[in-house]
Amino acid sequence: MKCYRLLFFEYSFYMLIYQSYIYKYMELTRKNQIIKVAATLFRERGYNAVSMRDIAKVMEMKASSLYNHISGKQEILSSLIIEVAQAFTSEMSKIIATHSTALKQIEKVVEIHIDVTVTYSENIASLNNDWMHLEGAALKTVIKMREEYEENFRSIIKRGIQEGEIKPQHPEVILFSILSTLRTLYLWNEKRGKMDVNLLKKDMVAVLIKGIV
Repeated sequence: MKCYRLLFFEYSFYMLIYQSYIYKYMELTRKNQIIKVAATLFRERGYNAVSMRDIAKVMEMKASSLYNHISGKQEILSSLIIEVAQAFTSEMSKIIATHSTALKQIEKVVEIHIDVTVTYSENIASLNNDWMHLEGAALKTVIKMREEYEENFRSIIKRGIQEGEIKPQHPEVILFSILSTLRTLYLWNEKRGKMDVNLLKKDMVAVLIKGIV
């Protein structure tokens, strides 16, 4: 009898763990769905023009029910932007750590921008168009990551000029020219029709590098 009771308690214990896991998974999935829907709306209408009620309508939920999963628009926006900003800074750190030639590192920067743009197209739209609507710590975090990213890229360009790999043009002009093109890539790729990623990398690297060597 004791054996059956022990088995019953063990079964109940593991069922509670399993149910807790399922609940957390469903909660995470629901939250991700909300963020994904909101990202699309932000991209189509702009952050300020979208309300929690708009998001709830697309989700076929009551607006009040959204707050069971997410605190509000700020949490959605910061999640979208910080996720993609972290992807950029992480990849840039890997590039810096390679100690390759400056030209090779610039080529890799172009390639990671394409990869991140394809993977996080909705996030990129929020990063480019709505970052200024962030508040508090999230805004400071994003600005810090952006400044560090640009400074790393600037350092690569300056080293390339010093070592004679790159034409002696103003580093800020080169930085602005390349980043301006890459930051609007998501718009062009969408309007043009999504190209093969490998072909896009090959052609973008060829075109952008040609102007500085």
